[in-house]
Amino acid sequence: MIMQNKRLLGIVLVVTVLLLIPLIAMQFTDEVNWTFSDFVAAGVLLFGTGLMCEFVMRKVNKTKHKVALCAALLLLLALIWIELAVGIFGTPFAGS
Repeated sequence: MIMQNKRLLGIVLVVTVLLLIPLIAMQFTDEVNWTFSDFVAAGVLLFGTGLMCEFVMRKVNKTKHKVALCAALLLLLALIWIELAVGIFGTPFAGS
């Protein structure tokens, strides 16, 4: 039980550090211009992906399956992030 809580704490810390990067960058440059909704969307995506990977780690028994599922989740995160950032697929989510 303690190890599971450490992983959850690790997920929260990693998401927090990743969200601090653009927040700090916004203080020094005008090239990073995130709104509150950008931080919320990024937090939901990062935390949700972390929780789904944690779920996979707890429920799936075979290591190969764990790796494959977590890799698929990370790929999905990357595709959604890219779509929201630059609209590579041209969906309405990207504002195009």
